[in-house]
Amino acid sequence: MTSSGTNTAGLAGSAAWELLLPAASAPARARGRALQAALREAIRSGRLASGTRLPSSRDLATDLGVSRGLVTEAYEQLVAEGYLRSGRGAGTWVGEAVRAARSRARDLAPRSPARVDFVPGTPDLSLFPRAAWAAVQRAVLAELPHHDLGYPDPRGLPRLRTALAGLLARRRGVVADPERIVVVSGVTQATTLLGTVLHARGMRTIGVEDPGSPQHGALYAATGLGTVPLPLDEDGLALGPLLASGVRAVVTTPAHQYPTGIACTAERRAELLDWARSVDGLVLEDDYDGDFRYDRAPVGALQGLDPERVAYMGSVSKSLAPGLRLGWLLAPDALSEEVVERKRTMDLGHPSLDQALFARFLERGDYDRQLRRCQRAYRERRDALVAALSEHFPEARVSGIAAGLHAIAELPDRYGPQDVFLERVADAGIAVRPLSACTHAPTGDGGVRLVLGYAHLPPARIRAGVRLMAQALAG
Repeated sequence: MTSSGTNTAGLAGSAAWELLLPAASAPARARGRALQAALREAIRSGRLASGTRLPSSRDLATDLGVSRGLVTEAYEQLVAEGYLRSGRGAGTWVGEAVRAARSRARDLAPRSPARVDFVPGTPDLSLFPRAAWAAVQRAVLAELPHHDLGYPDPRGLPRLRTALAGLLARRRGVVADPERIVVVSGVTQATTLLGTVLHARGMRTIGVEDPGSPQHGALYAATGLGTVPLPLDEDGLALGPLLASGVRAVVTTPAHQYPTGIACTAERRAELLDWARSVDGLVLEDDYDGDFRYDRAPVGALQGLDPERVAYMGSVSKSLAPGLRLGWLLAPDALSEEVVERKRTMDLGHPSLDQALFARFLERGDYDRQLRRCQRAYRERRDALVAALSEHFPEARVSGIAAGLHAIAELPDRYGPQDVFLERVADAGIAVRPLSACTHAPTGDGGVRLVLGYAHLPPARIRAGVRLMAQALAG
C-alpha cells in the first residue's frame, strides 16, 4: 500500500482491505458499484472503524489498479450517504454515524423435516395450474391499459370485483354486490380490517370458536380486540354461552368448522342471526374451505341469509396457493366505507397486475376447473386417510363432515396419554397437530385427538404415514 503520510496501517493491513480487492476485478461497467458496496460493507461490519483515515484517491486507485475517477466517485457517493466524511485538504475518513446491525443467532442444527407431515393448513401446491396461469399472465400483460398500472381503487379493480361477485353468488350463495367487495391479501388482512373498524367503533372484545384457529388471538389483539372463547356443540357455535358472553361480534366457520369439521345446522344458523339482530351485532364468516364438500353439494354461505349482519371472508389460499396473497371481503353496508378507508391507508390497494390476472382467470373458467381438480384430488386423499386409519387403528373414530383439507381422528385412551403419543410419533418422523393446540380449555379426557391434514399428501404417502405412526406406537 502506498503511504500518503497519514497513519493508514489499520486499513492497509486489515481484512477490510481484502474486501476491496474483488471489486477491482469486477466487470468494468459494474466496478464502481462494486467498490462502493465493498466499502459500505467494510464500514458496516466494523472492519473499517470509525475515525479511520482512508488513502488518497490516487493511492487507492494505484493499489487496486483502477482509475482514480472511479475511486473519487466512490468516495463522493459514500460521503453523501454519511459513511465517510471529508474536508478540503483534510483527507477522507470513516464517519461517526454508522453502527453495525446486530447479528441474529442462527440455529446451526435445524430440525430435520418430518418423514410425513400431517400438520393441516396447506393445499397441494403441485396442483397449482402453472400453464393456465402463465397463459393468462401473457394475455393480461398484452392487453392491460396503462392507466390500470396506477394506484388502484382500494376496493380492487372493477373487473375483478365483478368477476368475484358472479363466482361467489353462483358457488357460495353470497349476496355479492361488486361495489361492496374489497379485494384483500387473504383472510388475515380481512380479519385485521374488520377488527380495526370494530375497535374504532368502540368494541373491545370479539367471540371466537373454541376450539378454533390458533391465529385468532394474536390477529385480533393486534387490532385492540380481546378474544372470548366460545364452546361448540353438535350443531355449531353453542348459543347459550354466546348469549351469556356479552360480545356483539363473533367469528365463525359455519360451512366446515375449523378444526372440528362440524357443519352448522340450519336451525343454529337462524339462531345465530337472531342473536346478531338482537344485540345489533355482527357475525364474521370465515369461508376458508367452503368449496370442498365431498358427500353432497356445499351448503351456501351464511352471509346470503342476512348480508347486513354478516361480514363474509374468503381467499384462494386453499384452492390455488397461499403465496398468492389474494382474497375478498364483503362487509355490511354500514361498515363498508370504513373498511375501504382502512384498506386505503393500510396499503393503497391490492397489486393491480395480480388482480387483472385473477379476473381473467375467473372469466375464462380456469378457476372453476381448478376447484373441480382440487375437489377430486382431496376427496381421494380423505378417503385414503380414513381407510388407512381404519386398517391400522381399528378403534379410531374420524369425526366431522366429509369436507375440507383436514379430518379429526379420535383414538381411544389406550393410545394416550397424549404427550407420550406425540413424542413417540415425532421420534418416528411423523408431524401431527393435536386438537388441544386449537383449544383454550383442556379436553379433560385421556384420549388422543388429532387434526390431520391430508390435502398436500399423495394417497400413498398418507397410507405410509399412518402405517409408520402405528409402528411407532407398537414398538
